[in-house]
Amino acid sequence: MNGIINVLKPPGMTSHDVVDFIRRTCGLKKAGHTGTLDPGAAGVLVICLGVATRLARFFLEDDKEYRAEITFGLSTSSGDAYGDVTGESDATNLTEDTVRAVLPLFTGIIGQTPPMTSALKRHGKKLYELARAGKVVEREERVVNIYDLKFIWGTGWGGPRPSALLHISCQKGVYVRSLCDDIGASLGCGAYMSFLVRTRAGPFNISESHTLEELLTASSAGNIREKVIAMNDALSIFPAVVVKRSSVLPVLSGAKLYPPGVFRIPEGLVEGERVRLVGPEGLLAVAETTFEPDDRGRFVFKPICTLARQN
Repeated sequence: MNGIINVLKPPGMTSHDVVDFIRRTCGLKKAGHTGTLDPGAAGVLVICLGVATRLARFFLEDDKEYRAEITFGLSTSSGDAYGDVTGESDATNLTEDTVRAVLPLFTGIIGQTPPMTSALKRHGKKLYELARAGKVVEREERVVNIYDLKFIWGTGWGGPRPSALLHISCQKGVYVRSLCDDIGASLGCGAYMSFLVRTRAGPFNISESHTLEELLTASSAGNIREKVIAMNDALSIFPAVVVKRSSVLPVLSGAKLYPPGVFRIPEGLVEGERVRLVGPEGLLAVAETTFEPDDRGRFVFKPICTLARQN
């Protein structure tokens, strides 16, 4: 079984736990996710199955969207509800207008310091492994892009621990817990991310995701394949170059595809653009477009990821 499953990860499971569940449910040895979610978070977790694990890198750069609950008046060591309390302040004077006013400061290109609970490596070990050992190391600030940061609703105004729900649209690599911590620091009362839901990862939306219970039921009924997105469909963001049958095997072996082996080419291609190479039986490879400025002025396609089996 080769393809992609858009899983609705529940809180309380690690991303690796979900991958193991999918392996068992689908009867597969090969499966992997395209971007981790914290154990306490929920939402879209994209799982690649079988040969489709080779495509995971094409989804790693995808933009993300989240709904995050931020609670004011407390700071934690992890930036979320699972860390130790490191600071406490009375947020009674905080208002919805005050929170709304500060959000533009965190929209656009900003700097972020990765939390110690992240999977980034220092000295050969992941930060969260160092944190579990009680160590704190220096982390370089990273530049990230938050496209949109919206206030959805708030509650508890006038009390010591008000909270708000935020919508976040951002590039990959944004740490929402760090964002919440920074917002709280700017307001002078501290804050932590009390809950997180990822609502979109690239083309995969939460409205089309499947719960683990749904997948288990589908597997028991023998129709789990109906929940799997074909590799060709999952990469529909890349234009399709249709390959002649005679060129299928050379493409699968990694050979460049020249015009004589092309059945149909999309309009408007530019040099450096990634494309799908599609044969009579499905997706063959992802390739990069190059232009050879010879007498014929032709496009050539160099496979950068081949798929030996058809979907």
